[in-house]
Formats: sequence, C-alpha cells, structure tokens
Amino acid sequence: MVTSYPLPEGFTELEVFAIGTALLVEALLGFCLNGLTIISFRKIKELRTPSNLLVLSIALADCGICINAFIAAFSSFLRYWPYGSEGCQIHGFQGFLTALASISSSAAVAWDRYHHYCTRSKLQWSTAISMMLFAWLFAAFWSVMPLLGWGEYDYEPLRTCCTLDYSKGDRNYITFLFALSIFNFMIPGFIMLTAYQSIHQKFKKSGHYKFNTGLPLKTLVICWGPYCLLCFYAAVENVTFISPKYRMIPAIIAKMVPMVDAFVYALGNENYRGGIWQFLTGQKMEKAEVDNKTK
Repeated sequence: MVTSYPLPEGFTELEVFAIGTALLVEALLGFCLNGLTIISFRKIKELRTPSNLLVLSIALADCGICINAFIAAFSSFLRYWPYGSEGCQIHGFQGFLTALASISSSAAVAWDRYHHYCTRSKLQWSTAISMMLFAWLFAAFWSVMPLLGWGEYDYEPLRTCCTLDYSKGDRNYITFLFALSIFNFMIPGFIMLTAYQSIHQKFKKSGHYKFNTGLPLKTLVICWGPYCLLCFYAAVENVTFISPKYRMIPAIIAKMVPMVDAFVYALGNENYRGGIWQFLTGQKMEKAEVDNKTK
C-alpha cells in the first residue's frame, strides 16, 4: 500500500485498507458475474430474447458500477484521488448513470415479468429495445443534472471517490434529492412492488413458484436503502456530524448491487442459468419451461 500520502481525516490505516479491499472484492466479483451474463447472452442463441435483453441491460449497468468501484478501490489504496476535479466529475457522473440505469432496468424486468406471468402477453423486440433505451436515457438525464448545476458531484468522506454531494444540504441539493428519489427510487420501487405482488398471487393460485418474488424488491431496498436514508438525513440535518467512516458504509453496501443482481436476475433465472451453463460447459441447454408457458 502506498504510504507517501497522509491518511484521510477520520480514518485509520486499517479502515482505509479495509474499505479499499471491500470495494476491490465487490468490483471483481460483480464484474466477473455480470461479464459472464453479458458474454452468455452474446454467445448462446437461445438466450437472445426480448425479456433477456432487459436482464442484459441490468448486467451492463452493474458492470459500470463495478468499474466505478474498482477506480474507488485503487484510489483508496493510494489514499488520495489522483484524477483531479474533472476526473471527480466524470467519476460521479459515471457512477450515478450506471446506478440509476440498473434501478430503472430492474423495474423494466418487473414490468415484463408481470405481463409474462399475469397477462400472458409476450414482449416484443421493439418494446424491449425501447424500454432499455428509455432506462439509459432517463438515467443519463438525471446524471447530467449535477454537471449543469442542479445538484453537485464531490468527494465521498474518504476523498478517494466521488458521488452526489450531500454535505451542504442546501436548497439546490434538497430539490434535486426529492425529485431524484421520486422518479428513480419510489416509482421504480412501486412498479416492482405491485408487479411482484401480482406475480406472487398468480404463483400462489397455481402452486408453482418459478422464482422468489420478494427478492428483487428486497435487493433494491437493502442495497440502496441505506444510501437513500443518508441522503434524506442530510436534507434535514448537518450530516458532517456523522463520522466519515460511518458515512462510507452505505456507499460500500450500494456497491454490492452487481453481485446480488447477478444472482437475482441471471443465475436466479432458470432459462438464463441454463444458457450460462451451456456457455461454460458446452452442454446443450434444455429450453426452460418458463419460456414455453405461463401459469
């Protein structure tokens, strides 16, 4: 570990190393799992369906989160941010873009699953492509706002990575936070809640449970909830009174999203799991029942 730079204020040597290691492990595991999801989609013809395109969108976004985490881990080991203020803005934008795209794509998957299982309507390629483009363009709109003056990107408490600056808690931040949370957390969360509740009722009537309907929403709340709570707390109180090392915990939890999503949406999907197995072993996958009929 490089020792020529002083420790960030409020952190010990062990804490800085532990945060860097946690970010590195999350980045490597998440990137490998989602990279496998992306490559399998590309190589296995049976996986290239409109529904799986939305799963691919999540994997692409999560790979972006992993890249963001890897840069943060590298900087943590250096003990400082080596890319300057412009690099901080780019890092904050890239992290925000991929995070919001991941959440929007998760809501899109929920919407598709609802129609697949509850209305028996088949997703068309044109609709899937439109939904994927909307998720990314919508995320890009909100991510570029801090670069234009509504909100602001700045250093995390460790000062080795960048995100939305919640330390000021001024009117500019508060208005952006509330608009952001409504359109990028509450609405996607509501879509996922209603969709999976309906699917659960359908599974309950048939007695056949294709997947855990509560897991996607729990993943959203557990992984992003602590960060959202921190941001909302910053809107009403001076968040700098909280120890910097405690303020880093929500960011580390949020970086777990790529690993968890890979198990929820790819490895947890019977059809997609079979495609990944075929890619890894060369054994022809049997077309999953989930693709052939709905209960």
